[in-house]
Parts: sequence; C-alpha cells; structure tokens
Amino acid sequence: MSKRLLVSAIVGLLLLSGCSMPVQTGSINEFGEWEPDRSIEIIAPSAAGGGWDTTARMLARTIDEENLANRGFGVVNKPGGGGAVGWAYIHKRNDPHNLFISSPPIHFVALNGQSPYGYDDFTPIANLIADYGAFAVRADARWDTLDELFEEMRETPESVTVVGHSSPGSMDHMQFIMFADAAGVDITKIRYISDQEGGAMTAVLNGSIDIVSTGVSDAAEQARAGKMKVLGITSPERLTGDEYLETLPTGREQGIDAEFIVWRGIFGPPDMSDEQLAYYENIFKNTSESESFERIRNMYGWDERFMDSQEFKAFLDEQSDELEALLNELGFIRN
Repeated sequence: MSKRLLVSAIVGLLLLSGCSMPVQTGSINEFGEWEPDRSIEIIAPSAAGGGWDTTARMLARTIDEENLANRGFGVVNKPGGGGAVGWAYIHKRNDPHNLFISSPPIHFVALNGQSPYGYDDFTPIANLIADYGAFAVRADARWDTLDELFEEMRETPESVTVVGHSSPGSMDHMQFIMFADAAGVDITKIRYISDQEGGAMTAVLNGSIDIVSTGVSDAAEQARAGKMKVLGITSPERLTGDEYLETLPTGREQGIDAEFIVWRGIFGPPDMSDEQLAYYENIFKNTSESESFERIRNMYGWDERFMDSQEFKAFLDEQSDELEALLNELGFIRN
C-alpha cells in the first residue's frame, strides 16, 4: 500500500470511529462570556520534539505558569500523515476543548491531496510566531547574491540543483520556488532534491549539490563557521536581535518581490461560536504579549508575529492562493 493510501486509510478510520461521541461545549457565564468546563488539549500533530510540539508545549507552559486561563492547557501528540491524523481527530470531535498547532504544511498536505482537510476546514484562532527560510551555498560558490544566482537560472534553470529537507511540493522546495518565480525563472525546469535523512548541508558542502533551501538558523550555523554563505533570507525585512543575523540580506532588498513566512498558529474545530473564539483569542493575545513568552521566543529564535483570527484568516487565504497557483504550475495538483 502506498504512503498516500495508508494516510487516507488512517484518516478514514478516525472519521468513522467514535463519531457518536458526545461533544462538551462549555458554558456561558453571567457576563455572557463562554468558559470551558474542563481542561484544554492542544494537539501537536507530530511526534515529540519537533516545531509543532515545542511551540505547543511552550504555549501551554506559559498559559499555566502565568495563570492566563481558568482551565489547564495540556499537549497531546497525534503524529501521522504530515499532520493529517491530528487534523482528522480535531475535525471528527468538533469540540472547543480541542485545539491544534499548525504551520504551512496544512496548506501543502491538503493541496497535494494527502488530506481531505485544509486550513479552511477549521477555525483559525491566532498566529503567534514566525520563522523564515534561507538559501545558502558553499563558501567558495560563484554566486554572492540571490540576484546573481537567479540571473544565471533565468538562462539555464536546470543547471542549478537545489536540496531541501522536505519532500517535493512542500516547505523547503516551495519557498525556493516562490523566490525563483518572482525572479523570472522557469520554475518547471528547476532541479530539486529531497533529502529527509539530514544530509542536505553535507551535499552542498561536498559540492555535489549547489544550494540548500532551509531554515535561517540551520544556514546561519554553517555560515558563522565560515563553511557556507547565505545568499538571501525569506523574511520581509532584515532580522534583528543578533549581530550576525542582522547582516543577512532579504530577497526584497535584492529586487525579488517575495517573502515566505514559516508561521505557527493555533486552530480550533470547525464550528466554534463567536464566544468560544473570543475566549481563546484573548488568552493567546495575552500569552504573546507576556514577558515569559518573549523570553521563549528569544531562546528559540522565533519572531513575534501575532495575528488575531480575522488577520490570520486573511493571511492564510492569500498564502493558500499563491501556493496553489505555484503547485498547479509544477503539476502537483490534479484537477
């Protein structure tokens, strides 16, 4: 059985199992505000230790330590299908006591047909943090800027090989595609190699691959050591708070009208009421503004990027449209 069929089967079983489970909806207090009637689960749709898990646990810890809610917040891991198993669990339960953390893969997995659920099947509550990507080459590579790289690729896009940790049509691949497309490169001819075993940096350092598309922190670690140089990062403006990171140029300042934000936000089930949404929106806003969570952001190198539900939804709509168009052009979407 193929991986995609296996994921679909797992999701299907989750949809069928327990579908008559009663939903606890909480209550409205004397001030007309919704309140939960039990503790809250934040689902990390991944194994322990990854970005979703870490973000969820830091959120839950901050809320509990700062007494920002009248109920406890806990984290439950539900890995599988690149997030699809966790999303099916939330959608099936449709319970306001179950939330989940997500990031751009919720676009990719749905658009690639690996899950029946996308961001618009849930309630976006708030975005909390942002991280960014970077494009790095070996220290002695012939390019010093993204502009030089893309100038060559506009003539011969197939002459450059790109590597990333994610699968084709997902994060590392698509952040490079977005920038190449904005620079006028024929994206259908770009050679992308997926290395999910951790060998992407090594492949660039030994000269077998030209450029790595990865996270800023991963690229910066190698560049600080003098082994690589960062041609550009995907943030809308230069990063602050670290002397070296402040030196890394954005694509925009090199004339490339693109950005890619590796956001992480909180979603709820599909049928949340306005009162339920307001309850959580307020908690996560207070969490984002707390000194405790600011320290956590600094510790992990996360950028503050709070968006309320309305802003978050508009941002997701725009990002989804852009990614769908690019995936369509690359042939990842079958109409």
